[in-house]
Amino acid sequence: MANPTSFRLPADLLSRTAEAAALEGVTVTSLVTSLLDEGLKTRRFPGIVFRDGPTGRRAAVSGGPDVWEIVRAIRLADGEGEGRVRQVAVDTGIAIGLLHLAVDYASAYPDEIDARIALDEIAAERVRRMVEERERLLSR
Repeated sequence: MANPTSFRLPADLLSRTAEAAALEGVTVTSLVTSLLDEGLKTRRFPGIVFRDGPTGRRAAVSGGPDVWEIVRAIRLADGEGEGRVRQVAVDTGIAIGLLHLAVDYASAYPDEIDARIALDEIAAERVRRMVEERERLLSR
């Protein structure tokens, strides 16, 4: 549940915030909440950035893939523990430090990352069903 909060903002900042919210089609409160959340996360985890995409904004490592993609790759890698991280580094060429950054971020925000992975699995299942249906229709 959100708690009402009051901040004094410079007029120019408030104006730019309102303009950005209008351009994005969101409320000022929604935009401020998102910016504050992302700002605190990037301060806590330097090297994490946020990107827009078809399913909304998501955390990524600067100059690299999304955090959820890294976490999924590590979960699917052979081995255990740090061996998985090293294997993903070899397979992808992503620096181990960036992989650790992604794991640290995911450890702090597991629900966020698990939700992204689940969304990708749902999308992949839809594509699999569509391909199967297309093949079924073409094989008649």
